Amino acid sequence: MPGKFCVSLTQAGGDPDRASVAFVVANAAVGSDQETVVFLSTEGVRLAVQGAADEIREEGFAPLQDLMASFAAAGGTIYVCSPCFKKRGLDETRLVAGARIVGGAKLVEFLASGSPCISY
Repeated sequence: MPGKFCVSLTQAGGDPDRASVAFVVANAAVGSDQETVVFLSTEGVRLAVQGAADEIREEGFAPLQDLMASFAAAGGTIYVCSPCFKKRGLDETRLVAGARIVGGAKLVEFLASGSPCISY
């Protein structure tokens, strides 16, 4: 039975290093048979919109759009903070693969089983 793992990301294009590392770790977790969630909040929610990660690349890492696509293809889930997303007036019809807009209760439900969570 796989465990659970959460990566919380509050950054987007303004900090490509943190955004990239978050998805590198998330890919490692999902590749290790962990039920993995990336929780995007504050500025991180921008990455949930198609095209937002297309030009983000940190030296030494794969392009962020590739890291995100690999994560979703491996079965990872991206939780997108609903109030943060709405506050920024982003388009719910243009979500990236694996993304779901959720309230805080959904994250709490995932973490309540004792899932570790790291933040970037």
